[in-house]
Amino acid sequence: MTALIIFLILSALLITGMPVSIALGLTVFAFLFGFTQIPMDSIALKLFTGIEKFEIMAIPFFILAGNFLTHGGVARRMIRFASAMVGHWYGGMGLAAVLACALFAAISGSSPATVMAVGSILIPAMVRQGYPPQFGVGSIATAGGLGILIPPSIVMVMYSVATSGMVVTGPEGEQVLSASIGTLFMAGVIPGLMLATMLGGTTVWKAWRNGYPRMPRATFGERWRAFRESVWGLMLIVIIMGGIYGGIFTPTEAAAVSAVYAFVIAVWVYKDIRLRDVPKVLLSSAAMAAMLLYIITNAVMFAFILTSEQIPQAMSAWIVDLGLGKIGFLLIVNVMLLMVGMVMEPSAIVLIMAPILYPVAVKLGVDPVHFGIMMVVNMEIGLCTPPVGLNLYVGSAISRLGLTEVSRATFPWLLTALTFLMLVTYIPEISLLLPRLLGMG
Repeated sequence: MTALIIFLILSALLITGMPVSIALGLTVFAFLFGFTQIPMDSIALKLFTGIEKFEIMAIPFFILAGNFLTHGGVARRMIRFASAMVGHWYGGMGLAAVLACALFAAISGSSPATVMAVGSILIPAMVRQGYPPQFGVGSIATAGGLGILIPPSIVMVMYSVATSGMVVTGPEGEQVLSASIGTLFMAGVIPGLMLATMLGGTTVWKAWRNGYPRMPRATFGERWRAFRESVWGLMLIVIIMGGIYGGIFTPTEAAAVSAVYAFVIAVWVYKDIRLRDVPKVLLSSAAMAAMLLYIITNAVMFAFILTSEQIPQAMSAWIVDLGLGKIGFLLIVNVMLLMVGMVMEPSAIVLIMAPILYPVAVKLGVDPVHFGIMMVVNMEIGLCTPPVGLNLYVGSAISRLGLTEVSRATFPWLLTALTFLMLVTYIPEISLLLPRLLGMG
């Protein structure tokens, strides 16, 4: 009954069109004043201690790094490199778009930023080459979702923050630790590369079937020149992943290093951003970070209410008693997350749903890292589904196609992503292989 009251209040506020962050805060206060005896001072204490986590600092730094690279010419150079490598295949520019999205995803951590950076350059270029705009926007809107799967990923940071500090027990009653950001980053590498390959395969098949144009094969000199121009951006991938695994710095420190590195290459190496433009980049990054941190603040209070009322534990016992088993539970979670993903933003979904679903998953024997990657893939698909898919809106703005037409254009790649979701859900080794090989799992 308590859980029903909380979610009825939250649903009623969301239906009004209220921002998720405010709806979460008002739900907490409505429940506090009307349905519980929890003292207000404990909420105030939790509000400050809940966001006093070192890991949360990674979010504004990754946003800042992504903004420096998006405003600079890094995306343009990566697109040139991708086109030189695979442009001569069927649907070469579409395949180059998928590869460019995968490369840019590995340095930005944001899905809409990836779609904007790659799509604003490649969609007009594809139309000039004779591709229908639907092909360009369909491939880029879905491949842009790799921005939250290929590390670094802001959504992975959110999942780690949402589940850290929770005391959960496994199927044998043993205590299970939550997944660290570093482990989640490593776990996202193989799924990210695998999904990029599957989306690329769909692109080639559709281009071959429809006879879309191919680019001339680039010479070795052209490929080397394109690589040399993009190497400063590609080095950021090595710095982040190599630094974390090599024990040189933590994921949060890696975020700070990436922000400084992105600033240096954008201003002094590539010289795409002038020093007088830096304050604009800082301001837009601060606005985006403030929005996410405000959501986190209210989500921390929401999770505290759920935990105080023992709702995750009660739901865990109820689902275990239903006898669904691991397979049935994961199927229900996928359906639920896909439905919620149609109407809510990924970060908010993870912060609300992870504290509820995570204890149940662990109780049924699901690895925390595997469950985190599964949630991220669901969020990625949600970014490409109407009516609130952010990637669709970005793709629509770039291509000037209607939202319905963009949604229809993404359908073949969306089916591929759904197929991949089933694979990553029921084959845990896809997510867990690399962390275990590196001694992190």
